Amino acid sequence: MSTFFETEHFIVESHPKPFVSRNDGGHIRIRVKDESIPDRTKLQPKQAIELMRLTMLVGEAMQQGMNDQGVPVVKINYEELGNWAFKPNGGHAFLHIHIFGRSSKAIKQPFPEAVYLPDRSTGFYDGFDPLTSEDEQVIVEKIKLLLKEARYSEKSWGLE
Repeated sequence: MSTFFETEHFIVESHPKPFVSRNDGGHIRIRVKDESIPDRTKLQPKQAIELMRLTMLVGEAMQQGMNDQGVPVVKINYEELGNWAFKPNGGHAFLHIHIFGRSSKAIKQPFPEAVYLPDRSTGFYDGFDPLTSEDEQVIVEKIKLLLKEARYSEKSWGLE
């Protein structure tokens, strides 16, 4: 994973094996730093507020940034998954949110259909491209601009 932004309790990263290819809109994952937290029900109130704010912030920045990068993202989908962690050799479950850009020109994950998420062993995701480092930089710049707005200030969210 390519980490490109962090908050006190969460990491924002580009998924190296995306469920939505870059040209179909892209895939970002927000994960909890404390991987002993399996799902949102185990978050402290401040962490829950931080996560909601971060998903909104990253989703908005992703939509703006990918459009600037020439990928016409018209919608962002947010998904809390983690089911594959329960398959044999799947690893352990920890809280993470997938953010999927949905492009009006998508081929493999066409909008407005729901994102198709078969098991990786099917080969469906073969050839899916992750976000580029330039995409990540553009999204970070958008995050920084959005953080200057009152609606995303820590004070507005009670995080000060």
